[in-house]
Amino acid sequence: MTKKIAWITDSTAYIPDDLKNNPDVYVIPLGIVFGNNVFDDGIDLTTEELYQRIREEKDIPKTSQPPIGKFTELFEKLSIDYDCAIAIHVSDKLSGTLACCTSASDSVPLQVEVIDSKSMSYAITTLLYKGIELAEQGIDCKDIAVTLRQEADKSENYIVLGSLEQFYKGGRMTGTQYLLGSLLRIKPIIRINSDGAFELFERVRSEKKAYLRMIELFKHAYHQNNIQQLQIMHGNVRNKAEAFKQDLLSQFPGLDIVIGEISSAIAVHAGEGTLAVIWHNEEK
Repeated sequence: MTKKIAWITDSTAYIPDDLKNNPDVYVIPLGIVFGNNVFDDGIDLTTEELYQRIREEKDIPKTSQPPIGKFTELFEKLSIDYDCAIAIHVSDKLSGTLACCTSASDSVPLQVEVIDSKSMSYAITTLLYKGIELAEQGIDCKDIAVTLRQEADKSENYIVLGSLEQFYKGGRMTGTQYLLGSLLRIKPIIRINSDGAFELFERVRSEKKAYLRMIELFKHAYHQNNIQQLQIMHGNVRNKAEAFKQDLLSQFPGLDIVIGEISSAIAVHAGEGTLAVIWHNEEK
């Protein structure tokens, strides 16, 4: 008999409407910390409210991993109606969320397969879709988890930050990198590498050159791999995302391109104005 599977992720993931409306998908929010106040990402604080507070207040907010109790409570509830759960979370190198999930899973009467996405945002979304598709084919929970851990290595991403200051104050880049970027007006291209950690990929002189460089990087991957879709994620700059989409379509007509917003938990570090591209490399 096919087991009933619960799908769990966190608020760094991009959750389109079909996943929001899927009764088997559950999202654990990260915390957004402003001074002594902690807001649940996507519940107590929208991205619009976050950007407004950052503009009006001097303090740069921080993020906090979900309390282990939230995972324990959810797992105990799910154990009543589900046979197992697959939890796909933001990279272990970027947050303690995965560790909290793993610790909670050890103390509940539910089989929980924990997956390190080694990324965030739509890279997690892709793994959710792939996992749900495998489950519909009747694949066992443990075997789905094995496949998804392999699939996590196929994600590729490049990010142009909206705010060097927020990225620096959030502990995501060194003081030297921040100083160089600020003084020389360099637009660094950041990526989450194969280990799941942020790294400075390349320095370019302008935002326009950064976008052109990202198109070059995608072109190389496109000719090397079977890429069905590209995602453009942005921080409150939908117009830039739409323009970038048209630039891509002029070179790759027919390419499926999804545009979405980064979550508040990501925007805290990346800043308003961020634009990122993400895709999944499948072998031809």
